[in-house]
Amino acid sequence: MTELSNQQTLSTPIANLDDRSATLARLAAEAADERKGSEIVLLKVGDVTVLADYFVMVTGYSKVQVRAIARSIEEKVEETMNRRPIRSEGFAEGSWIVEDYGDVIVHVMMPQEREYYGLESCWGHAARVPFVEF
Repeated sequence: MTELSNQQTLSTPIANLDDRSATLARLAAEAADERKGSEIVLLKVGDVTVLADYFVMVTGYSKVQVRAIARSIEEKVEETMNRRPIRSEGFAEGSWIVEDYGDVIVHVMMPQEREYYGLESCWGHAARVPFVEF
């Protein structure tokens, strides 16, 4: 069997891929919430782009917090779904960390970066998925 995006295989039904993507996005949001990430937004971008199924966007208020949120997401996703990001960028700077899981892309940003780049407005036509903070 040929591997796609870590754990997804060619024999996996398409309907299950969206469920797995939604689960991964929700896990990332939960992990971010556990580290006091704020303004957590899940966008279902799969209907408007081929880049990913979901974007998860989170704000952290210091470089230390941004890194802690990103590490928490990595740990929770690996522990629960046995997946690691295909690529991570931004840990050295700590103001915007991107973790690419293939079907889910996580953005953990400082408020200045989030406001300046305005990803929510760029992807405003994508459906927002409710995330209820516990």
